[in-house]
Amino acid sequence: MLARMNPELRRGADLFNAGHWWEAHEAWEDVWRVSTGEQRALVQALILLAAALHKRWHHGSLAHRNFYKAEKYLDTLPGDFGGVNLLALRGAVWEALNTEGQRPQLPLG
Repeated sequence: MLARMNPELRRGADLFNAGHWWEAHEAWEDVWRVSTGEQRALVQALILLAAALHKRWHHGSLAHRNFYKAEKYLDTLPGDFGGVNLLALRGAVWEALNTEGQRPQLPLG
C-alpha cells in the first residue's frame, strides 16, 4: 500500500486529496530524494501531477506539459502500484486538467 511505502507519501496524498497540490508536491520531493527504483518513478509522477493541478487551479494555465512528463514515469510502472490504480489516477487528473472544478483523489491504502 502507498502508506506503507513511506509515511511522507501518505502525508502528500492527504494534501493532494485536500486540493493542496503544491504542499503535496513539496512533501513528495522529500520522499523522492531518498527513493530508488519504481518508488522513485512513482513519486516523480506524483510530483508532476500535483504541479500540473496546481498550475491549472491556481494560475489558470493549462498544465498539460507536466502531465505528459508524469506519463513517462507512469508508463514504467504497473497499472496498479502501491495500492494505487495508476490508470484511474491518470484519467482523473487528465479530466481535472480539462474540466473546471474537478478534483481528482489519490486513493489511500
